[in-house]
Amino acid sequence: MHNLLGQNIARLRKAKKLTQEDLARRLNISFQAVSKWENGLSMPDVSVLSELAYLLDTDVNALVGYKYDVRKITIYEEEYRDDTYYWGTVPSKTCFDILQMIPPVRPVRLLDVCCGEGRDSVFFARNGYHVTAFDVSGNAVEKAKRLAGQQQVLLDVFRADINDFRLDTAFDIIYSSGAFHYIRPELREELIVNFKTHTSPGGLNVFNTFIQKPFIDPPPENEQLSFYWKSGELFTRYTDWLLREAGEYIFDCTSSGVPHRHCINQIIAEKIV
Repeated sequence: MHNLLGQNIARLRKAKKLTQEDLARRLNISFQAVSKWENGLSMPDVSVLSELAYLLDTDVNALVGYKYDVRKITIYEEEYRDDTYYWGTVPSKTCFDILQMIPPVRPVRLLDVCCGEGRDSVFFARNGYHVTAFDVSGNAVEKAKRLAGQQQVLLDVFRADINDFRLDTAFDIIYSSGAFHYIRPELREELIVNFKTHTSPGGLNVFNTFIQKPFIDPPPENEQLSFYWKSGELFTRYTDWLLREAGEYIFDCTSSGVPHRHCINQIIAEKIV
């Protein structure tokens, strides 16, 4: 993932409809320098990073794929400060399905996108997977590291925002539970393509996302940075893959202390080549 910076420069430059020459001219450098950045052959000098971020309507932290700002980036940030595990340490039932589909009888690389406090990441690591994980919450990342230490497993976990982070290396399994509603709608197609491109042949994408239903009241948390998907929308992104599972489920939740219900779409898709 060494070329995250270059990928973000290219993505943000294109979003602003700038050519490499346009960006180079505004920075008073050669377009060849911009090309090398985007292809991972070199990196911008620290002296131009601030101006580069400004021209691309972002900040330096987001440009390199991380969020270290002080704004409240998740409503669970305060809960994650507590020593107890807000979501518990029992893994999702879907984790056991993955174990059956791709058992770790060989080296298997798994990415847990928006891993939270690490309950699923640590479970996978305990069962022999080579696990990489990230979350936007620094408190959650620290708790995931602590849980991995308690379970005496290796876990490569770091802080990143799903809206800014892009893959440039392949995984056998890319997994995410309860986080896709944080993806900004205009980035959904790009992110799914990035995940699909960087999934190994025969690998799995295992995702779920919250969807809206007229007969289910909005959740009590009133998250300002969530964007619900439409029913079936996630499935349409994988018409060229084998759908091992594509389901819609309603479940009860008390995460906020107020009983309520959610509806989710869940997909387990296999990359057939």
